Amino acid sequence: MARPDFWNDREKAEKLVTRLKKLNSTRDPFLKLHNDIAALGELIVLDEGQGESSILREISAELEKIEVRLGEFELRVLLSGEHDRGNALMNIHPGAGGTESQDWAEMLLRLYTRYLERKGYQYKLLDLQPGDEAGIKNATLEIKGELAYGRLKSEGGIHRLVRISPFDANHRRHTSFASVFIYPEVDDNIEVEINPDDIRVDTYRASGAGGQHVNKTSSAIRITHFPTGIVVQCQNERSQHRNREMAMRVLRSRIYAKLLEEEEERKANMVGEKKDISWGNQIRSYVFHPYTMIKDHRTNVQTGNIQAVMNGEIDEFIEGYLRWKERKN
Repeated sequence: MARPDFWNDREKAEKLVTRLKKLNSTRDPFLKLHNDIAALGELIVLDEGQGESSILREISAELEKIEVRLGEFELRVLLSGEHDRGNALMNIHPGAGGTESQDWAEMLLRLYTRYLERKGYQYKLLDLQPGDEAGIKNATLEIKGELAYGRLKSEGGIHRLVRISPFDANHRRHTSFASVFIYPEVDDNIEVEINPDDIRVDTYRASGAGGQHVNKTSSAIRITHFPTGIVVQCQNERSQHRNREMAMRVLRSRIYAKLLEEEEERKANMVGEKKDISWGNQIRSYVFHPYTMIKDHRTNVQTGNIQAVMNGEIDEFIEGYLRWKERKN
């Protein structure tokens, strides 16, 4: 970077700077931990055989801090995938079951927005389709912040709810499903070609909340991509132009994610691994009755504190997934 001609090729230079920042974001915390552990070792040697209570308390306090920092550093290393540090798009969709599943989808939307608020992530609701009686038919979120995709990728899959239905006059137990899809937001450095002849763009009047302007004009956009069958929509921006722009961004990300998924499946087939992507293959169950338990079926991480989880405290599940994924690889 100190070379006088470094910035002659600006595009190449910017890529190198970005790569350097990524490497430093791992190296710098490691060096700091290494130095602090070495300093603590010197403190232990200094107190060896003395048993000074003040020094012992200081050693104990520093050990606890280092243990926490080691855990954070381990997670940062686990979140080193190609797209882990970038932004994310989330789509939540109810399964079959009408009002029951639509209500469950809305509960998941609340769970994740609480989590994002706790973590300080910025998010925008790009599309929200209200349910027929309660809940939602669809929700799409744009999420911005460091490690957004890396943390949230664990949540992609089928989520199963077991509870006494508030919509059943006979108070029977119901099982509901909802799907959560997580995509890395595609930036300008990644080329995803979309042939204009391969898409259909429909405009319609937005539904639900959004103000008089949103509801009185046909500003909402729905884009159908024929080769993949992917359908995206956006209605929460004020203008048709902005909704179309956001819908195209979502479409590019979903097509890119599909290409990544197909590549993963190709690799899995090469080693004889078959993935079951059926609707009933839930990644996590949320049981509210006859007992209370939330269990991740991939990692076996579970908790009985359903209230905390439904308020967005899902770090235990995310960290469990990242460690499980690392062991699998």
